[in-house]
Amino acid sequence: MTLLAPARPRPPVEGMARRGLAGMGAAGFSGAAGVAVTWLVARALGAEQAGAFFAATAGFVLAGGVVRLGTQTGLVYWVAWLRMRERTHLLGACLRIALVPVAAASVAVAAVLWFAAPAPLDSLALFLPLAALSDAALAGTRGYRQLRPTLLLERLARPALQVLTIGTLAVAAVSTPGPYAAAWVVPYLPAALLAGYALRRAYLSVPTPARRPGHKTYLALRARFWRYTGPRSLASVAQLALQRVDVLLVAMLGGLAAAAVYAVASRFVVLGQLANQGISQSVQPRLAEALSTGDRLTANHLYQTATGWLVLVTWPLHLMVITYAPAYLGLFGDGYQAGGPVVVVLASAMLVATGCGMVDMVLSMAGRTRWNLTNVTAALALMVALDLALVPRFGAVGAAVGLAAAVLVNNIAPLVQVGHALGIHPFGPGTVAAAGLAVACFGVLPQVSAAIAGTGPAALLTAAAVALSCYGVGVWRMRGRLGLLR
Repeated sequence: MTLLAPARPRPPVEGMARRGLAGMGAAGFSGAAGVAVTWLVARALGAEQAGAFFAATAGFVLAGGVVRLGTQTGLVYWVAWLRMRERTHLLGACLRIALVPVAAASVAVAAVLWFAAPAPLDSLALFLPLAALSDAALAGTRGYRQLRPTLLLERLARPALQVLTIGTLAVAAVSTPGPYAAAWVVPYLPAALLAGYALRRAYLSVPTPARRPGHKTYLALRARFWRYTGPRSLASVAQLALQRVDVLLVAMLGGLAAAAVYAVASRFVVLGQLANQGISQSVQPRLAEALSTGDRLTANHLYQTATGWLVLVTWPLHLMVITYAPAYLGLFGDGYQAGGPVVVVLASAMLVATGCGMVDMVLSMAGRTRWNLTNVTAALALMVALDLALVPRFGAVGAAVGLAAAVLVNNIAPLVQVGHALGIHPFGPGTVAAAGLAVACFGVLPQVSAAIAGTGPAALLTAAAVALSCYGVGVWRMRGRLGLLR
């Protein structure tokens, strides 16, 4: 299948900064809510019980990645592709081709988990179809260039409800993981209902010819959809495994207490991942449109601008936790201070990863889903091998080394591929400016402050205030180069 046709007029990028900032803001809220959930559970439960909760929710998220079947990428790409090629009469068929298998797969896996999984993961199984269909429906709305449902439901409403429900249990002094797992998963119900409604509105917003596609056309579209989405389905599972299976491995090889330390120490990584997702989701439909019409100039512009934003948002976090790892871990209680080396190893790897930008999504939007699958599979295999070798001896630190190595492979390999195959890269003026500003304000200044005043709470707050002030001035002065004026 040829995905790149002769170039058409360059798609407009007006409003990109507004959407990108909205995505970053919503991702920041979602990340903060995730940290709040981790803090509440770590404080309310002992390390063993908290480890059981983290392992169960990691298993749920991993199962959700399996049953989504890659539609979080496939639906965005194909809905955008059909709209750009003026084949809107196939949009309804495209949605059915994607959503029916997701529903069937999620029900089947939920049934297996209900009967076979240990508590509290078995109780989460009932909500698996809702979570999978919600994510798929929101991906469909993004294919229509409608980002608001994703921001409101996935980034704001559901995380807020999770904090509220889990906070209620913590205030009531509930001390077993089962109720916390149930409180964490219940918000998927209203989110799924509203996501379905949002997709229906998006579908009706585009005038669709009355004619229905013929049977041969439907079969051809189905084949092309799954030929593209199939490899991405496997890659998305492997990608989720990179993010979640390490907690399960630490729980099995090092015990639940070590898993709790690792989950708490690595929680900041999720903040960076959410920022990446928030920015990527705001750019993804336009990137799909640009690459589907062969407009690599616009694709390169979008990629570089989004990478600059990602560095601007995430590098301050990663640099600060390297300097103030003890203060960060102290927020969760005295039992988590052993996670200091985990924080340093993972934060260093994430600086490199975020500097590469949304490189795996660029590869997928260019139709190279098989390359993406190969990269993620190799990274996952490396992580599992290192975890099996290092976790029994070094515990959570061994898992951090495994994840860091996998993150580097999963970003550097596709970076080379998109440069060679597409001639695009993330290192534009905005990326360089954001990196230099972040290192100066959140790398150099906090290190100097720590050397003079130590790493206590007062010193941390003072250093953060000075760094944020300098950073704000720098961002304002370089707002044009950073792409924040569009």
